[in-house]
Amino acid sequence: MRLHRAIVPLALLFALPVQAQTPSLEEVWAIVQQQQREIDALKQQLATAEAELAEADRQIEATGDYVESLSVSTAVESATHIGGYGEVHYNNLDADDSANDLDQVDFHRFVLFFGHDFTDKVRFFSELELEHSLAGDGAPGEVELEQAYVEFLLSDTLSAKTGLFLLPIGLLNETHEPPTFYGVERNSVESVIIPSTWWEAGAALTGHNDAGLSWDLALHSGLAMPTSGGSAFRVRSGRQKVAEALASDPAVTARVGYTGIPGLSVAASVQYQSDPSQVAGDGLDSGLLFETHAAYSVGGFSLTGLYARWEFDGTAVEAAGADTQTGWYVEPSYRIATDGRWGFYGRYEDVEGARTQDQYSQWELGFNYWPIDDVVLKFDWRSRDHAVSAESGRDFDGFDLGVGYQF
Repeated sequence: MRLHRAIVPLALLFALPVQAQTPSLEEVWAIVQQQQREIDALKQQLATAEAELAEADRQIEATGDYVESLSVSTAVESATHIGGYGEVHYNNLDADDSANDLDQVDFHRFVLFFGHDFTDKVRFFSELELEHSLAGDGAPGEVELEQAYVEFLLSDTLSAKTGLFLLPIGLLNETHEPPTFYGVERNSVESVIIPSTWWEAGAALTGHNDAGLSWDLALHSGLAMPTSGGSAFRVRSGRQKVAEALASDPAVTARVGYTGIPGLSVAASVQYQSDPSQVAGDGLDSGLLFETHAAYSVGGFSLTGLYARWEFDGTAVEAAGADTQTGWYVEPSYRIATDGRWGFYGRYEDVEGARTQDQYSQWELGFNYWPIDDVVLKFDWRSRDHAVSAESGRDFDGFDLGVGYQF
């Protein structure tokens, strides 16, 4: 605008009538110099404006890059998940034979979960566990990979997974975080008969419908149970944990469940082992596991029960009297409704395992206190009686204390 205002008077000057007084050369030169100074000032302003515009563009671009980095970071965080659980136990057990007394504290489990969503239909999940705080030569613990599988969501009601996963059997095998169950130690039936925690490698399908029906079908690696020695035909000793596991004889597991009635959950599982020892002709030919459980809750009261039974075929296992192994328990509990932080329970268990030391009944009473939903403090009292008199020295009474968490 300044340049325009300066040019117009100059044009008028030269357009004056001939009869007007003609400016002198000095006056014209003064006018030209003034206009030049104004032109130079305009050029300087234009250069400054261009520099400011370039800086604004740079800042806008930098802001855009930062916002984009935030969105990428948020996407990464939302796609990758970390969690875990842990529990510390104190056991004080007074046995009939003092050599079997137990007075110890143990960080029983430290577990980390790692998961990643590749897409909204393909995801990964894993579970890494350190048992008894210390692992290595001569140490009591182990480092174990309990889950590591890829899951594919095929539809709203059907999914598939492959890799290393927990088997769909019982109540505790798939859901065993400390705040989810009563008692410092896990129940004996889902340790001796169902060897929780029990994982295998293979592939599985899972489906459900809106009526509350669900089902699972899995083909996976099997047990390799010993047929001699102190742990002969012991199911828990047959877990291979997918560590260079023998795979000549796979196994199959199926489960059906129902949750269509409010407060009620029932399920039944069947597993068939074509050769539970993975060795042909050793007197342990096949194994069939049947398990069923039910849980019903109304108000603060709950009642849970589970039954499991193994049937093994083969001359050696029959001669050892270990061809049938069973276990069951019933557990009533009451969670105080005023704040839901206190829960009291009782449990009776009956176990008939392969070894005489795994044949006993047990009473248990105790309580859980949840200061928050994901942290629990536990107390229980236990009394165990063995069925075989030769094992009576293992009978005990005692109490346990525990703290557990999940996140």
